[in-house]
Amino acid sequence: MIKFSDYLITEAEVTDSSLSKTISFLENEKQVLLITTSTRPEHKKDDVPKSTQLARFIQSRVGTNKCEIIDAASLNILPCVGNVSSAEGNTCGLKGALLKDKDKNPSGNHRCWVSYSNKEDELWKISKSLFNSSAVIFFGPVRWGQINGIYQKLIERLNWIENRHTSLGEGNIVKDIKAGVITVGHNWRGKEVVATQKEVYEFFGFQVPDVLNWHWQYSSNPNLESLESYKLDNKAFTKVFDLKY
Repeated sequence: MIKFSDYLITEAEVTDSSLSKTISFLENEKQVLLITTSTRPEHKKDDVPKSTQLARFIQSRVGTNKCEIIDAASLNILPCVGNVSSAEGNTCGLKGALLKDKDKNPSGNHRCWVSYSNKEDELWKISKSLFNSSAVIFFGPVRWGQINGIYQKLIERLNWIENRHTSLGEGNIVKDIKAGVITVGHNWRGKEVVATQKEVYEFFGFQVPDVLNWHWQYSSNPNLESLESYKLDNKAFTKVFDLKY
């Protein structure tokens, strides 16, 4: 019989104190954006994706008046078309790609050819809130050694943020925004995923405080794939994080 204490690594590495420190940090921020990416539907009240549970708990503590949650999985965010490597060279984020809609792009920062060419694209709902925030945290499940596909699609679509100051030689439009990622996984590469995404945010030009970047992972054994272990995973998460809100 497997006991979750036999495989649980989070009590030594990530506890509810990690969550408490994140909340304490965000309480001092002017405006906070939390972006969830899990695609698992909520079949019932007690089956909310773990990463989404963490985001909702943080919002309940920081306050809905200054902490917004956006579910990226529910938005129509079209795939990136790779303008950084087109036949004409790197054309990502050029001034000609400006989203000319004051309601969708009040900051004037949103420059993306996909948004420019597709009125149904909803990336603007992310960027509009992002440029109005002093801190942003992405949440998502780790699947096959990386955060899920919704997250990856979102990060690729935001490439113009990085491109503007690294390749186009313009200013860093996110230099005053703090960024982080909180991931949840079963048994593989949680630490590596967070470390990689921290580098991504640094390339983008965000401030990247450690207190906003951490993962919760049930086991350190990558071969632990029994059905029982997945049920115990949920029990362990509940034991570590007392999410009552």
